[in-house]
Amino acid sequence: MSPHPAEPVRTHRRMLLLYWLASALFVAYLCIALALPVIPVFVTTKLGYGNGLAGIAVGIAFASTILTRGMAGRIADARGSRRCMVLGLLAYAAAGLLCSGAGWSGSPAPVAYAILLAGRLLLGLGESLATVGLIAWCFGVTGPNRSGLVFAVVGMALYAALAAGSPIGLALFEWTGFVGTMIACTVAPLLALAMVLPVEAVPVVNGARSPFWRIVGRIWKAGLAVTLQGVGYAAIGSFMTLMFMSRGWPHAELGLTCFGGAFVLVRVLAGNLPDRIGSIPVALASMAAEGAGQFLLWQAPDPAVALAGAALTGLGCSLMFPAMGIEVVRRVPPHLRGTAAGGLAMFQDFALGATGPVTGVIADRLGYSTVFLAGGLAACMSFLVVVAIARHDRPAARI
Repeated sequence: MSPHPAEPVRTHRRMLLLYWLASALFVAYLCIALALPVIPVFVTTKLGYGNGLAGIAVGIAFASTILTRGMAGRIADARGSRRCMVLGLLAYAAAGLLCSGAGWSGSPAPVAYAILLAGRLLLGLGESLATVGLIAWCFGVTGPNRSGLVFAVVGMALYAALAAGSPIGLALFEWTGFVGTMIACTVAPLLALAMVLPVEAVPVVNGARSPFWRIVGRIWKAGLAVTLQGVGYAAIGSFMTLMFMSRGWPHAELGLTCFGGAFVLVRVLAGNLPDRIGSIPVALASMAAEGAGQFLLWQAPDPAVALAGAALTGLGCSLMFPAMGIEVVRRVPPHLRGTAAGGLAMFQDFALGATGPVTGVIADRLGYSTVFLAGGLAACMSFLVVVAIARHDRPAARI
């Protein structure tokens, strides 16, 4: 007989809490997923601006997130992960309400665009607080031996929201206009808030705090691999819909759905693979798959091939963040894991924030398909960074 008969019950309860909190993040992240394919269309067709400004409108939210990840990590570690997530959900809702102001009729295009940018900046702050708070909260719920699973489940929630939110967002945009879509983006995080408020907070772990940039200095190679991996996803999110529209192809709304569906399928079937076989083999296979998907998109002759490329990209992206998350978490003590998770996410945010404007210029000059050539090359470089980690960086000491 087991000396601890209550342990399976406690473990089951922890897993239920993990999936409940991740479900709340899924609901909240719809505010980002609904807007992501709509923002470029709104900026280019309703405001009359080019792809460069459309890319800025998408990417500025990620830039805001980059600048606030360190702050979110400190709040989660020092003041509590639950408080951090709640603040993020409130910022999400406020951002949706502010962005809706850009769609009111009668506003000059420059004013509407400025309002939109302000809302996107606030959205980026909410993204920092909500996701870092949730990850740190889940670390506290599950314990230190399931960090790979935490990253996998959280990512599954995010990309499931992307898969569901993209077609819903475009449909809302067609039926209710930009304002109606942004109101939906306001309601979603408020529903998530109602889900998490009854859940108890986990205790704050005491310990000496290290400067954020010192932690970043320990994890930068894993972060660089994640940054390069994020280019492919950002390219799909920002310009796959516009590529389909420019070629007159049907089913433009299915690009992010195929990406997110493949991403979630891999998480469901193999989410614990980095914990089981190691982070490096998983990361190498992931980047090979993402690169192949991006090159397929680059050369796609029809929508079916393009959607297959999006799905292959999602398959490749799926386990990269959990794999590098294991590399990061093993380098820091428990009381700094929220900050470390924020640091790793910051690298991905950088890719998402920078890719929009840069690839917008590429799309204007060389066409939309060239954006995916850049994504494929970035995946190849990420593969090489992971090789470097495997050869030189695995024995790194803890902070």
